[in-house]
Order: sequence, then structure tokens, then C-alpha cells
Amino acid sequence: MMKILFVCTGNICRSPLAEGILREKMKKLNIPGETDSAGFEEFHIGDPPDPRAILTAQKRNIDITGHVARLFSVSDFDDFDKIYVMDSSHFSKMSKMARNPQDQQKADYLMNLVYPGENLPVDDPWYYGMQAFEKVYEQLDLACQILVKKLVENK
Repeated sequence: MMKILFVCTGNICRSPLAEGILREKMKKLNIPGETDSAGFEEFHIGDPPDPRAILTAQKRNIDITGHVARLFSVSDFDDFDKIYVMDSSHFSKMSKMARNPQDQQKADYLMNLVYPGENLPVDDPWYYGMQAFEKVYEQLDLACQILVKKLVENK
């Protein structure tokens, strides 16, 4: 059973959306596994997802309203098989927290699933309107579709 973690800045926009998208895709295909999300900034600990992220997910019949923002911790390296970050700042912070090469190997940019080795970011929609959240959803959905395909192949 694969355990996957998504990590962004505050754990209220990108990572909870990715978590919800992947969870829904895994459920529809009856793929066993676990998905979660976390962030690097303490400011939003305990908060629900951004209302725009909730609305974006709800438009696709994905419920992320039960999500509660939390911080990424070193123990996440032990608890998850793969950890996907949204941009270079997250990758850098995660690399600094990695205790060994095994921890580091678990981390990758989410968009490397779509564009291998390019380390492209998922843009942060927090500063923008609904259109930015829609664009981010499309990026996340595409990456999660590829991830689900890989999970099915490795089943």
C-alpha cells in the first residue's frame, strides 16, 4: 500500500487540493493507499483549506473541507513512501530536513511526473483569484492522473 504526501507552503491551497484529487482518483479505481498533505509555514496550522480551494474541489465533486493544515515534520520521511513538493523552496526546505539519502530519494517535484527532470513549480494561487485556482487544479489533476497510472502499473 503506497503512502503519498503532498507539501506546499501553508497547506491550505495546493497540497490539500492535490491530496483530495489523488484520494478521489484512488477511490474510483479501488487503489489501496494513503494520501495526506502538509506545509512548511506555521501561520496556517489548524486552519481549513482556503475557501477558493474548497470551491475549486467542490466543482469536481471532491470534498476537502475536513482537511486541517499541519506542518511537515521529519517523521513524515518515515511515514510516507513518496513526498511531492510544489516548488523549489519546498524542495530546498525538505532537502535540509532529510536525515540521509533515503529520505532525500522520497522527495520530488510533483510536476516532474508530467515533465520529468524539469523541476517545474505548481504556481501558488493564494495571491490571485479563482482563475489561478482553476489553473492549479488542472496542473494537479494532470500530475495525479499520471501518478494514479503509475500506481496501477505497480499494483
